[in-house]
Amino acid sequence: MLFLVAALLLMGVVMGSVAHAPVSVSLVAAVVIGIWLAVFAVRERNARRRHPSTN
Repeated sequence: MLFLVAALLLMGVVMGSVAHAPVSVSLVAAVVIGIWLAVFAVRERNARRRHPSTN
């Protein structure tokens, strides 16, 4: 959970600096964040399939 909060904080800093950064830097940052979120989602999905919750 703390890792997600740190990621959101970092994303907020990046989004705040987008107004001052060149478009190419902004696009690279967006792609990196998107890939990281996709990897996180796949890992979470695989973890839930291996260990189904009892709820």
